[in-house]
Amino acid sequence: METLIEEKNGMHIEWDVPIRLSDGVTLRADIFRPPGSGHYPAILTYGPYAKGLPFQVGYKTAWTRMITAYPEVAEGTSNSYQSWELVDPEKWVPDGYACVRIDSRGAGQSEGFLDVWSALEAQDQYECIEWTAKQAWCSGKVGLNGISYYAMNQWQTAALQPPHLTAMCAWEGASDYYRELCRHGGILSDFLGGWYLRQVKSVQYGVGARAEKNPNNGRSVAGDITLSDEELARNRAETHLDAQNHEWLDDFYRARIPDYSKIKTPFLSAGNWGGIGLHTRGNFEGFSQSASDQKWLEVHGDTHFSHFYSGYGLALQKKFFGHFLKGEDTGWAQMSKVQLNIRHPGERFVLRQENEWPLARTQWTKFYLQTDGATLGTEKPQGHHTLAYHTQSDGLNFSTGPLKQALEITGPVAARLRISSETADADVFLALRVFDTAGKEVSFIGSNDPRTPVALGWLRASHRKTDPKRSLAYRPLLTHDEKQPLTPGLPVDLDVEIWPTSIVIPAGYSLVFNLRGKDYRYDDIGVTLPFDNQPMFGVGPFTHENPIDRPPAIFHTVNQLHWGSDEQPYVLLPIIPNS
Repeated sequence: METLIEEKNGMHIEWDVPIRLSDGVTLRADIFRPPGSGHYPAILTYGPYAKGLPFQVGYKTAWTRMITAYPEVAEGTSNSYQSWELVDPEKWVPDGYACVRIDSRGAGQSEGFLDVWSALEAQDQYECIEWTAKQAWCSGKVGLNGISYYAMNQWQTAALQPPHLTAMCAWEGASDYYRELCRHGGILSDFLGGWYLRQVKSVQYGVGARAEKNPNNGRSVAGDITLSDEELARNRAETHLDAQNHEWLDDFYRARIPDYSKIKTPFLSAGNWGGIGLHTRGNFEGFSQSASDQKWLEVHGDTHFSHFYSGYGLALQKKFFGHFLKGEDTGWAQMSKVQLNIRHPGERFVLRQENEWPLARTQWTKFYLQTDGATLGTEKPQGHHTLAYHTQSDGLNFSTGPLKQALEITGPVAARLRISSETADADVFLALRVFDTAGKEVSFIGSNDPRTPVALGWLRASHRKTDPKRSLAYRPLLTHDEKQPLTPGLPVDLDVEIWPTSIVIPAGYSLVFNLRGKDYRYDDIGVTLPFDNQPMFGVGPFTHENPIDRPPAIFHTVNQLHWGSDEQPYVLLPIIPNS
């Protein structure tokens, strides 16, 4: 395939530049940089979504919602080079950056076997970083910046320590392939199946003439050859089936989970409070566990794609990269290590500067589930008791009742429960919910669903084994390496991680802890977004309904919640005192 070169919209553009890897495979990159001679730092991305597929075509619903809420995204640019989860080069090249977009192995215009998030992909990105740094137009400094997939593989590649990786911005990107993407608490997430079909297989290298065309050069976004379905299948892994077939955290997953102790690159980790199901936990874990001594955490709300492109997010990224890639005095050196947009009902956020995560002034408070089956409070209940719930019901709800004063919850959350089942296993689904003075549930715009609860947690009882060396009171770590089946009717203790959250609950509102045996639902009506026919019920695409992983004979049953004299069920909340 010939590389096309043009000068357009104030940029020097090279389409489908070949990058030959050490094993002989050729990847293809699009490069946008300032015209003429010069040396520029590079913003690099490597991923499977087809670099030439326009945002407005491939993700019309997201594009429409974004520019409606944040019209500045579409201003000051021709929008000709907008791509899903990647920076707009027209907003970076004028500031003296080169933008390098690379189709990952087996995707888009890049040949090879398609195997997402594999160790080989991380090595590929390493080689691409070093290739970029050696180009005549590059200053030798390379940064990684992107959302989701283009953030998740940053953690993997940074752990390999590429010499010319100078800084990275992981925006809403999971870091634990097992716990955050494939299996929540050991329970298979349904997300991968739909995602792989819609967003990856549709642009696999070799789809060729059947794929969309890049409107800028007329080429297929998925290769210059057209292969049969059988040939395409031989050239890819079936990622969703791999996750289904690997219940335990084995070598398949370990190869895709970074060694945080080797991540020493300066980075900004930007998370989303509403990223429950994929993009919340990883940004906190990456920030907390990575070895880099130059790391920052930012957390915001709204949809998955909005703030990466909004004026707020763009300014934050340029302040960060201007400091590390260009040596400019952007004020980044004076930035607080933690920047939290504290969430209030009504989609109101208040930016607050902090110094650490979790917050040092946190008052870790146990809110006990009371034996009346309805109340949540700080008084520890006494005696033995049991309450039954059918796993296909809405479960049990424990409420604080109307709060006498506002209450801020910001941080990781955990629960300790004693559960029994009529079968050999039990799946536990937990939700923190807020209700207003009229008793109506208050939902929040999530990264992938417009009506999410405050926080979610999951655990399969047979996966209850924890790692005592790595577990924290507020973040139990499950090993997922040994099956511990239940004896029907015999209770066991479960330590359940609930992903980090932030909410200031007004006086008069109520906090509710919900325990159930199936996914949370805001209601049974669902919301269908414009230009989309997929109804949303509160957890977006992150449901857990696969009958192979959750056979009804085991998981459609009656569970019991137990109270005992030595241990009582509770949820541990990170209460932040009113300063």
